[in-house]
Amino acid sequence: MGAVKVASFNVNSLKARLPVVLRFLREESPDMVCFQETKCQDADFPLDFFADLGYSAAFKGMKSYNGVAIVSRRPPDECSFGFQDGEDNEQDSSRLAAARFGSLLLVNSYVPQGKSMELPDFGYKIRFFERLKLLFQRRFSPSDLLLWTGDINVVPTDIDVTHPENKRDHVCVCREARDALASVLEWGLVDVYRKHRPDPGEFSFWDYRVKDALSRNIGWRIDHFFATAALAALSRDAHTARELRAMERPSDHTAIVAEFDL
Repeated sequence: MGAVKVASFNVNSLKARLPVVLRFLREESPDMVCFQETKCQDADFPLDFFADLGYSAAFKGMKSYNGVAIVSRRPPDECSFGFQDGEDNEQDSSRLAAARFGSLLLVNSYVPQGKSMELPDFGYKIRFFERLKLLFQRRFSPSDLLLWTGDINVVPTDIDVTHPENKRDHVCVCREARDALASVLEWGLVDVYRKHRPDPGEFSFWDYRVKDALSRNIGWRIDHFFATAALAALSRDAHTARELRAMERPSDHTAIVAEFDL
């Protein structure tokens, strides 16, 4: 397959971010992009926009909420949505996609944020991680060339968020969420981004509600690349497309990019 560039981007409404996406695709020219929070019903997905740029798209969406898509230079050999575990509902199918491109397996997830630890939404988040681990155990092997990416909505360590001491009870920082993520990673996944960018201050999300969050670098690293050891060994770089967050009408997230020699 040669050199492969994979990206992940929570666009927080795909149709509203098409100028941002256009700049990203032209400047980075990724082979595959995993989008989350497209907020786009299937009938309204901008297929022609991507086709004009040389990309095919596999997608599942809902009106105003959720939505995932895998956009790629060539169509995947296989693609599915949801966990296919007997628990799936419309939300699940719009939060999880899995595709195969030859030997490369790609899992794109929009993990629930959880809202508050006291609400059922947080229980749904924890269950989402449990079901992900079961999916990996059922469908894949740690020896596969597998990449799990997307908006994971957990900061794995304290260096992944500004002022962690003030956020211990936040649904993306709390011990329960970190343990749920760690349990999935124990299946056989490593943090590819941190392999190449180990220093503090590496974020992918800057909250709209925080004044000058981007310029002050008050952020969160909640978008991730987790790969099996076999695939991680083939990774050669990873970075954040920080400049997209500074564009007019940006998403509160920006794209992350990883490169592999396959």
